[in-house]
Amino acid sequence: MKPKYLIVCFLICFNIINTDVGASVVPQQKVQYVIPDAFPLQFSQQNILSGYLGSRYFQNLNNRLLKIDEQGLLDGFLNRPGKQRWVGEHVGKYLESAANTWTNTQNNPLKIQMDRVFNTLISAQKPDGYLGTYLPENYWTSWDVWVHKYDIYGLLAYYRITGDQRAMDAAIKIGDLLCKTFGDEQGQKNILKAGSHTGMAATSVLDPMLDLYMWTADKKYLEFCKYIIRSYDFAGGPAIVQTLLKDKQVNKVGNAKAYEMLSNILGLVKMYRLTGDKNLLSVSNNAFDDIISKRLYITGTSSDHEHFLADNILKADTAAHMGEGCVTTTWLQFNMQMFSITGNLKFYNEIEKSVYNHLLGAENPQTGCVSYYTPLMGAKPYRCNITCCLSSIPRGISLIPLINYGRINNIPTLLMYEAASIKDSIETGKEKLNIGLEIKSEFPENGKASILVKLPKKMKAALQLRVPVWATNFTAVINGKTYTGQPNQMIKIDRYWNNNDAISVSFNIPVSIIDGGKSYPGYFAIRRGPQILSVDRSINTIPNLFDNVVYPTAGKYKLLETNSKLPTGWIGRQCYTLQLFSNRNKPKELALVPYADASQTGAEALVWIKSDKSTTGN
Repeated sequence: MKPKYLIVCFLICFNIINTDVGASVVPQQKVQYVIPDAFPLQFSQQNILSGYLGSRYFQNLNNRLLKIDEQGLLDGFLNRPGKQRWVGEHVGKYLESAANTWTNTQNNPLKIQMDRVFNTLISAQKPDGYLGTYLPENYWTSWDVWVHKYDIYGLLAYYRITGDQRAMDAAIKIGDLLCKTFGDEQGQKNILKAGSHTGMAATSVLDPMLDLYMWTADKKYLEFCKYIIRSYDFAGGPAIVQTLLKDKQVNKVGNAKAYEMLSNILGLVKMYRLTGDKNLLSVSNNAFDDIISKRLYITGTSSDHEHFLADNILKADTAAHMGEGCVTTTWLQFNMQMFSITGNLKFYNEIEKSVYNHLLGAENPQTGCVSYYTPLMGAKPYRCNITCCLSSIPRGISLIPLINYGRINNIPTLLMYEAASIKDSIETGKEKLNIGLEIKSEFPENGKASILVKLPKKMKAALQLRVPVWATNFTAVINGKTYTGQPNQMIKIDRYWNNNDAISVSFNIPVSIIDGGKSYPGYFAIRRGPQILSVDRSINTIPNLFDNVVYPTAGKYKLLETNSKLPTGWIGRQCYTLQLFSNRNKPKELALVPYADASQTGAEALVWIKSDKSTTGN
């Protein structure tokens, strides 16, 4: 072990460094949004998922976060310069992922690890606030601002759960240094020249700097963020706001680099929430409309070779370097922010699509290894080392407990029908009463759930249930009364509740065919509820698997449950046989698994299935 690591470990062991969370009061932000939340994004220690999403959430904890290479996270700070130009981003992503996960799980080994990483990180900060991985002659070049961006994210996340003032002090030192270094005044640097991709890498520090403003109420940070937005229109800049207001196409912004652009748009969403500038909301809505209509894969991700391409070009094989993991997570964060502002289910539908497909599909449930680019056609290239997207995907998974339950316009709302244990409180008149929801479910295997309502006494209150956009025949039955709903709406149940009242929810999970479109003509894919299904070659061992596969038409295919085909050690319980019928061929059977589970054994997995439309017999 290197000397600097030994010193930090010595200090921790002898309690010279305080890491006691219980000694601190959990802090509150000093600035609130001008635009009120329709759906506040609030972590709760009482929202424990235990179903399909819960299993993947805890696999992320046990197989990825707790097995992280700590020296790999920190070596670039302790032994400058780092081995990668962007090596410093990983520790911030780790700290945020760990803080989010610890909030929900209270996992003690994770807390000990997180404290150790945090203490080592702040020991590397320079007196002037510098916390990058570059030598002085290279400060503020390449990805240096970008690294400080993720420092701030991680430090504020750690502060949020611990109240450790040292974390806030370190973040403030970074913020002050950035404000001193970049700006319009004489002697200050142009932030566009401090980062790649027409400056979008450096300017994406906008988002955490707005967080720093909200924690501190120091207006110089808000003014710095206004400078960043002005800088978009400097010579050679990305013109993010003006382009999305005028052209309404993300592929025309800057050099169309997806991750960096979406990171900036996240900041613009927050700036709208802080100022009420409706132009910034229009920018965000225009970006959303353009991406979902022309640049979004059916699994809820975007990017080809890390860029937004021309309309409807969505090649999905390994050569396309599609679905960069950082884009998947940032797209998820963007939709979470937009849903938080509006409560509009169109944003939630994209959250659900991304989580059940590309987010989980990018992390191997057996090993915790992550794929940087996660193709729909080919073996997923899982790796266990530390690099950009291999740090982002765990960060996205750590957000899942924020989205299965919450309050829409202050009404408790169940959004997903996964097994879970949820505790909340409701204000009724002058009282604040604790409530609980115990959900038993085998979703997404089937469309049935039982919700037990736990109360201290009889009370009148409203509870909302989301009807998924894909669900049919949705019913909720309580004490003999049946509530029904149409897809993509809310059912509001406003009544007197007794302790242990039970809601029985049922819905159909339909199967649908997706045409390959412009990029995959003559191919089709299968969707079941929110999940895209995939052919995994470790389960399908038939030679010439796709010979004479017919293109499915109404009444000419059937999906049967058949999890007996799953190999020993497979993580996940879902497997289906697709039976295809035609007038000229015997039925063809393909075994399908959820895309999120596919390729976990290293086998080739295929979402787009090649067919011969001439064999349909129509």
